Amino acid sequence: MKRILIAVFALAALGPVDLHGQATAEDSVRAVVTGLFDAMRTRDSAAVRGAFVPGARLQTAAVRQDGTPVLREDSLNTFVRAVGEPSDVMWDEQLDAVYVRIDGPLAVVTTDYTFFAGPRLNHCGINAFQLFRGPEGWKIFQLTDTRRRTGCRAEIGSSPP
Repeated sequence: MKRILIAVFALAALGPVDLHGQATAEDSVRAVVTGLFDAMRTRDSAAVRGAFVPGARLQTAAVRQDGTPVLREDSLNTFVRAVGEPSDVMWDEQLDAVYVRIDGPLAVVTTDYTFFAGPRLNHCGINAFQLFRGPEGWKIFQLTDTRRRTGCRAEIGSSPP
């Protein structure tokens, strides 16, 4: 009995142990998402393209000025080209409240974000990523975001914290 209690206390001291490898999968999924934004900051279009499967969908859920909701789609090629264009303006998308859910080869990541273009806050919103784990590892196949200029954690036009 004494040995069992010692073993239980030893395991409790180690903290939560994931016997199914989910912590490693979650770290891998998070690395793809953070790697995407690191690549945007450095304008590394090859790394941006490498985060996505070919044919990935990029969408923005928005509301027109007349109040009509709209779902706009952008092409991955257009996004990659924009990232790779030479510019002195760094795109700095800062993430908050990152949540990851994994079930087999599917991962869903949601984040709050604040987007700075150079030193100025441009917009904020939420990101919703869907990733697939294939032979090349985790890749984004769907990214949908919202973009707003009100209700951000900083005022529009302010500098990063």
